[in-house]
Amino acid sequence: MIKRLRPSLKLVSLFCALIMLPAGVEAADKAHGHSLIGSVKYPADFKHFDYVNPDAPKGGSVRLTGLGTFDSLNIIPSTKGNRARAVGFIYDTLMTSSSDEIATQYGLLAEWMTHPDDYSSVTYKLREEARWHDGKPVTPEDVIFSMAAVKQHDPLYAAYYKNVVKVEKTGDHEITFSFDQTGNRELPHIVGQLPIVPKHFYNDERPVGESWLEVPLGSGPYRVLQFEAGRYVTLERVDDYWGKDLPVNVGKNNMDQIRYDYYRDMTIAFEAFKAGKTDYYNDRSANHWSTAYDFPAVRSGEIIKNGDIELEGAHPMQGYVLNLRRAKFADPRVRQAFNLLFNFEWLNKNLSYGLNRRVSSYFENTELAATGLPQGKELDILDSIRDQVPPEVFTTEYKNPVNPENRLVDRKNLRQAIKLMKEAGWEIKDQILTNVKTGTPFTIEFLSYSPASTKIAEPYSQALEKLGITAKIRVVDAAQYVKRRDTFDFDIITDVFPQSESPGNEQRDFWGSQAADTQGSRNRIGIKNPAVDKLIDIIIGAKDREELVAASRALDRVLLWNHYLIPQFYAPNERIAYWNKYSHPDPLPARTVGFPTVWWYDADKAAALSGN
Repeated sequence: MIKRLRPSLKLVSLFCALIMLPAGVEAADKAHGHSLIGSVKYPADFKHFDYVNPDAPKGGSVRLTGLGTFDSLNIIPSTKGNRARAVGFIYDTLMTSSSDEIATQYGLLAEWMTHPDDYSSVTYKLREEARWHDGKPVTPEDVIFSMAAVKQHDPLYAAYYKNVVKVEKTGDHEITFSFDQTGNRELPHIVGQLPIVPKHFYNDERPVGESWLEVPLGSGPYRVLQFEAGRYVTLERVDDYWGKDLPVNVGKNNMDQIRYDYYRDMTIAFEAFKAGKTDYYNDRSANHWSTAYDFPAVRSGEIIKNGDIELEGAHPMQGYVLNLRRAKFADPRVRQAFNLLFNFEWLNKNLSYGLNRRVSSYFENTELAATGLPQGKELDILDSIRDQVPPEVFTTEYKNPVNPENRLVDRKNLRQAIKLMKEAGWEIKDQILTNVKTGTPFTIEFLSYSPASTKIAEPYSQALEKLGITAKIRVVDAAQYVKRRDTFDFDIITDVFPQSESPGNEQRDFWGSQAADTQGSRNRIGIKNPAVDKLIDIIIGAKDREELVAASRALDRVLLWNHYLIPQFYAPNERIAYWNKYSHPDPLPARTVGFPTVWWYDADKAAALSGN
């Protein structure tokens, strides 16, 4: 079994640059890399990451899957339109993450960074050789423009960089970001994740916050070669890419071309993969993984199927989100009743072949997950909000309800759910769950863009109907789904909340009260809870790792005991399948499968595959 660490959704950065400091504030040394947890692994003179093949050949192509559609090639995130995911390959950031370390980054566009001891600002020094694909240099003005653009047009970045109040040029190639607070260890770090775009490229025909379909201008290892709106995007490797010899890029970006073909749903995408029209398939369905691969290309070895890549580190919280903006979900007893009737055990046995595990924490499989009862620093933090959180936070370890494998609805859990609903003002009349005050029946709609999702939703709906709830399942196209999700126009959706092992400012976008009213934010649940807001602030301002861990555990515990969603499951292993014409480093990167970034096209395998 190949054992790997799960990739961290959060990119983390480094610090290093000379800045003008207030009296009495000392600057750290100019740093080539930075970690939020301990020291960096690679020294300033490192040649390449350990997990790459520095001699990997360049060449060949790969065809990947895009789901749904796209109507924009503008990298600046916006709630307007659907951006093609391929454009992420064409831009560089100030820093780039290491795939075998936790919360660690090294300089990419930035040569170094530095910050004062009070974390009130950070300065980055741009590499003088950094260039856009049109040959013009990457400048401090581009960085200033980029920060303003993402804060104005994307809710996530607006929350993420909320405390960045000034960005200014402080040298020929230097930029200083000033913050409205001190003591936030993460702020200098996450500024390095900022996507840098060319100020001179945007104009009235290509407005920064709008959707448009033109070949964009980037600075990264790939450029857009051709595209057809909604159907495909083809990227080509930039032969004279300015950063190709940087240690952080050696052994990476080996394919000459990367093409994303877009499909309306995963069923069609998989058929395309089977037919050899795409080259790689990351399978998220345990049922599909167990039943769909008995076809000639797999049996002959033309397709490699590997489901034994065990990922360690943070597993994302995945669950049914109940939209708290709908009055029927406002009472936590209603949400708890919904969880009682979600029979993970039956679903896992009958639909997932026992391959999944129940997720029971927002920081699953990390030291940040709440276990046992709160104590020490975590208890001190929770004591400060004791009157604002459920009493169970202090008295009971959170556990998901357990149901029998041999039947869909457990009578004991059903009785408890009926009791909770009655306490919340709902009673069953003529087999219909009805609001006692208004006489309104309890109806719900599961919203999805994937027909495959009905395999879980249908048996869950049947269980809820035992409670007298009228449940419908609605599958819409991807574009309509995204619009309804981002405008919070739904009862229930499945959502995923990936975490890093060093949480911080992104928690505002996940759970913060302000984000609940911001269309396009990740707070799709609609949480507005002063206790949660305070815990987020403590996480962001944590002075050391001990406080960060304690505050994260406290947040985990409070989110769980408020029953904000119905926890579903996670796959302990990555499940990938690919046509046998690619090779990869051995071992793979510690925190990601790394396809296609550190893989390469193997001409010998490709020739054998084609019979030449």
